[in-house]
Amino acid sequence: MGQKLAVVITTPPYSNLTATALDYVESALKAGIELVGVFFYQNGVLNADSNISIASDEFQAIDKWQQLHQQYQLPLHLCVTAAEKHGLRDDITPTNIDPLFTISGLGELVELTDKADRVVQL
Repeated sequence: MGQKLAVVITTPPYSNLTATALDYVESALKAGIELVGVFFYQNGVLNADSNISIASDEFQAIDKWQQLHQQYQLPLHLCVTAAEKHGLRDDITPTNIDPLFTISGLGELVELTDKADRVVQL
């Protein structure tokens, strides 16, 4: 297909919009669209919070991000500045950032945007 997509997630893991974003990402991957990466920004960084507690009867976004990451080697980038503003730090032991995520700066977002044919913010 030759299509390349970058996705920016700005919603927290307990938001219905995050579930919609995950459906969108999974549909794109199943359609053969190459996802160059997912960038978590603003409240979206809370998807990487390893201490967040979501009721067991609610949608578990982190489980779905983990599945997509493993199944498709989907790169998950976490904005370091936004993460710090939300109390997420990788310089403490134990870190409160899920190891699934790569700590990145806005430069990474620029690179993803440059690699992609389309950028979608959800």
